Amino acid sequence: MDHFPTNWGRPRNDAYDAYGTYPIAQRPYNGPKDAFADGIQRTQQPIVTGTSVLAIKFKDGIMMAADNLASYGSLARFKDIQRLQAVGAHTVIGAGGDMSDFQYIQAMLDELIIDEFTAQDGHTLGPAEIHEYLAQIMYARRSKMNPLWNAILVGGVKDGKRFLSFVDLLGTTYSASTLATGYGAHIAQPLLRTAVEGKEDILTEDDALKILEQSMKVLYYRDARSIDKYQVATITAEGTSISETRRLETSWSFAEGIRGYGAQTQ
Repeated sequence: MDHFPTNWGRPRNDAYDAYGTYPIAQRPYNGPKDAFADGIQRTQQPIVTGTSVLAIKFKDGIMMAADNLASYGSLARFKDIQRLQAVGAHTVIGAGGDMSDFQYIQAMLDELIIDEFTAQDGHTLGPAEIHEYLAQIMYARRSKMNPLWNAILVGGVKDGKRFLSFVDLLGTTYSASTLATGYGAHIAQPLLRTAVEGKEDILTEDDALKILEQSMKVLYYRDARSIDKYQVATITAEGTSISETRRLETSWSFAEGIRGYGAQTQ
């Protein structure tokens, strides 16, 4: 032990040279060995999560909606999180699940778009290419037993073709005219299918907005991890746009007589 107080708080002589040229990362460590640090550590469950993302096709393109809540467990912790992101000029993605993993995916996509732009080869990435890239990333991470804990919807319009697909943490992919993640896959998806399937080529943008607004309202009533603030992304041949935060108009008068579970007489 060094008994001179003037030396306390500075490195020992055997870990420090007079000119400060010894690389910090290579200095010897004489403390106790932490065997846990040598183990392979993986995320066992998501911590800060987003809930449902909804998306449908309409005659001019794709419309997507997600609320602004990121929950810390059951705590409504972050109430101004944007879970929709434009990727290039033709695509929007919406993510549910772990928000830190989504931020990691956003960084990868930003790098991908920059690399594609700097190539200056006359080609741009469309929604199909973005979806394929994400599917490969998710499946690769799943195969390493270190998945990215997200379910992602990819929507876009390129060359006059509408594209809407899903990919999750296992690399599972599928396409449909209506898609939903999280609790919305159970509660909102039946509503979306009833309103949209078979009508994709006649629904207007206003119709699509009303359908998504009604579905988001039902989710707010039924999903304890949702909030009444949400955003809507619209993707058409003209480009992509993500709205400012909207607020749902709700009415809870129907719940005034509810007491506990089951039928009540008073």
